[in-house]
Amino acid sequence: MIKVGIVGAAGYTAGELLRLLVHHPEVEIARVYSSSHAGELISNVHPTLTGDIDMSFEGGEVNLEGLDCLFLCSGHGASSAFWAEREYPAGLKVIDLAQDFRDETSDYVYGLPELQREMIKSAERIANPGCFATAIELALLPLASSSLLTDDVQITGITGSTGAGVKPSSTTHFSWRNDNLSVYKVFTHQHLAEINRTLRKLMPELKVSLNFIPVRGDYPRGIFVMAHTRCDKSIDEIKELYKEFYASSRFTHVVDGNIDMKMAVNTNKAFIGIGKSGDRLLVTCAIDNLLKGASGQAVQNMNLMFGLPEDMGLKLKASTY
Repeated sequence: MIKVGIVGAAGYTAGELLRLLVHHPEVEIARVYSSSHAGELISNVHPTLTGDIDMSFEGGEVNLEGLDCLFLCSGHGASSAFWAEREYPAGLKVIDLAQDFRDETSDYVYGLPELQREMIKSAERIANPGCFATAIELALLPLASSSLLTDDVQITGITGSTGAGVKPSSTTHFSWRNDNLSVYKVFTHQHLAEINRTLRKLMPELKVSLNFIPVRGDYPRGIFVMAHTRCDKSIDEIKELYKEFYASSRFTHVVDGNIDMKMAVNTNKAFIGIGKSGDRLLVTCAIDNLLKGASGQAVQNMNLMFGLPEDMGLKLKASTY
């Protein structure tokens, strides 16, 4: 059994991670830490785990002894601070859900399985991709692989309110978010840095701009990305390129017709749709921001790191309605 520890375990992504791991046949949840809820029952903070886990959050100094895998679910910047105060224990595998090491410093591997599956298998430390980054990268990687990103890319991405985290703010509480849409961090979203780095792994000569407009959606979970650019290839050629690129990917599916976000919500799947009008190519991608965009992908990476089937504990189905 893989003995797992979780740090920063009171948030949405950690709640999803616990929901997956508590039923994972090869995992023992050994330690769960939250500085804000130390001593409190986990099921009090994550009520859907009632009847599944009877542990309480630990606080104070994090004990890494005896752990096989550590998930870091605290806010951005907290992971760097965490390791500044301690050494990496020999043999401990780390999966960081924050953005601190997505530039692959400190021996971290960027954990997008569709691109770096073999590297992930032999990695000791994984930097889990961001949610918007995952959807946009999956939408554009096949084009980068064939050096087809030769014109600026216009991207709009709509995300659910859980993407903003569990702590309430003026733009996340129900009365503001419900029946409402708004843009934020226009052209400056923090995930653009990792997206550009990732695309350049396949297309080093990439020079075009990714013009990204993030949108706050009026629903809890899910991401829907629309990316369009100029492309001379036929739609059949593009579809063949995408299907070939993702042929060995367990969770990413290229659909012949249109996609909708509900296909992906509550699953670890990514769905991609292709459309074309004249020389304008449209690529759409739908994921669940808490699963394929965070905790589901983290478990997918853990499975790869420990030599387990990639989909173990992740055979989740979307609602029919």
